[in-house]
Amino acid sequence: MHLFNRIKFRTPETVELEFTLAGIGNRAWALLIDYHVLAGIMTVFVVVWVTVSVQLQKLWEGIFGKQVSLWLIAIAFITGFAIYAGYFVFFETLWHGQTPGKRFAKIRVVRDDGRPVGLQQTALRALLRPIDEFFYLGALFIIFNNSEKRVGDLAAGTIVIQAQRPLASTTLTISEQAKPIYEHLLQVADLSALLPDDFAVIREYLLRRGAMSTKARMKLALELTGQVKDIIDLEKLPETVVPDVFLEAVYLAYKEVGDWGVGTGE
Repeated sequence: MHLFNRIKFRTPETVELEFTLAGIGNRAWALLIDYHVLAGIMTVFVVVWVTVSVQLQKLWEGIFGKQVSLWLIAIAFITGFAIYAGYFVFFETLWHGQTPGKRFAKIRVVRDDGRPVGLQQTALRALLRPIDEFFYLGALFIIFNNSEKRVGDLAAGTIVIQAQRPLASTTLTISEQAKPIYEHLLQVADLSALLPDDFAVIREYLLRRGAMSTKARMKLALELTGQVKDIIDLEKLPETVVPDVFLEAVYLAYKEVGDWGVGTGE
């Protein structure tokens, strides 16, 4: 197993993204933190349950007899497992693939195609976690699997990656060359034909382009440029205008159109 395995994802918009796999060290560190948090939660549960179960046993013993103790123990085990599994499901769904431990260790669970995990994936991973922890089976799978997947990951179609550093700002950097093009587009292009979803794809590309390889960036920018030109009924652009600058200009123009009430803006 390589020290830092990497994996590439291709999004539905054909954006190629490369991530570093979390590795067993980071995952073990995250799990250790999560188990400490879980231990605190379970301690509170046990104290509350013991207090409540004593009262319930007194109330129900006359109805159910001595079997009430077995029922209370069974309920305690079921509730305890629900808390255990629910901890991972709750945080990984709410925090887009992270638990407190994963957030501290700067790792994240995503689907095999790079999309955020949902309730189905997090629930399946949590329910299969006891199997992974049986005789360290999950650790063995992570070590000897090229994708570093445990049993829960294989079943849920997920993978654990190192969390990427968040963007410092959602404000895009627009080049000076885009401004005259944007003014030209306002006069000659039908920007009202550009849907909010189209604008969102352009904006997502402009935000993520710095993380792409040069080849993937050039290919995607060219494809988006061709699609946008068809949508806004634009026949041609000056030969000196590169796709990146054109998309920046479309972004600026659509924002201004949105301010007039035709589009959505931001």
